Amino acid sequence: MPRFDVVTLGEGQLRYCVPAGARLESATNFTVYACGTEANVTSLLARLGWKCGWYSSMPNSPLGKRVENEFRLSGLDLSAVLWRDSGRLATYYVEYAVPPRTTQVYYDRANSCFAQLTPADIDWDYLTDARILHLSGITIALTPGLCEIALEAIKRAKAQGMKISLDVNYRSRIWTQEDACKTLSPILRDVDILFCGRSDSKAVFGIEGPPAAIVQQLGDLTPAGHIITSLSDEGLIGWDRNDVYREEATKVTILDRIGAGDAMVAGVLDGILAGDFAKGIRQGSVTAALALSQYGDLVVTNRAELDQLVGALPTADICR
Repeated sequence: MPRFDVVTLGEGQLRYCVPAGARLESATNFTVYACGTEANVTSLLARLGWKCGWYSSMPNSPLGKRVENEFRLSGLDLSAVLWRDSGRLATYYVEYAVPPRTTQVYYDRANSCFAQLTPADIDWDYLTDARILHLSGITIALTPGLCEIALEAIKRAKAQGMKISLDVNYRSRIWTQEDACKTLSPILRDVDILFCGRSDSKAVFGIEGPPAAIVQQLGDLTPAGHIITSLSDEGLIGWDRNDVYREEATKVTILDRIGAGDAMVAGVLDGILAGDFAKGIRQGSVTAALALSQYGDLVVTNRAELDQLVGALPTADICR
């Protein structure tokens, strides 16, 4: 019996924000949140009762402990985090805006403790003792060393009979469209669960069209049995090679847009872990809305609340 339901590899970060109307270049106050794409996903899954582990490296400093403390509250296992006596924690900065300006995100993550990980640093037994290994294109893009670690993790996980989950998560400020396509295309051949947003499908793989056509065209690139595409404010769509499930976006008052994609991924994975993909698609809409309605990347909820909110939705459309 695997130790974990889901295990992942990713960078811990702090997000520094200024509100709409303020500019970073003249800011005097910041709102600070702990975050990390893969930890955002597994933290929510842990709150929903799944056993989840997170592999990372952070400095043994107040900033590193700030991230640790927040992740630990969710129940996420942090026993494999490599603590360094020197080095830095990755950060990023958000400048919220209203029209005619758009919100801007600036990364400051070069040479972080996580970015300096090598394959020799990895506890492979930890990363391969789960039902699902979840990875993000963000981590694969950060450094050649992390890409090598991700590829080796996939190889070892597949040998153990684990499922591989990948969120493409393309970020234009981290790598180019050409590099993303070249690197991720071979990886897709080993993926069992693929998350690729509509904009990422077009930017990275040149795929566009009606939602149902997008997931099915992605299916030509991967043998994945579950393919999920976020449609932003139009909801999400999923295909299990038999049926296409479409869920409209849950109505929400938006307080903070960042982290909604990770929350959607967690909601869908929750359904897949429970053997109910259709419910996972419905949950993905709700968990994304919960992220939008809360400040910070990490969604605070529980099973009872999620079930209540999902139960209030109309039945998902099924296109056979």
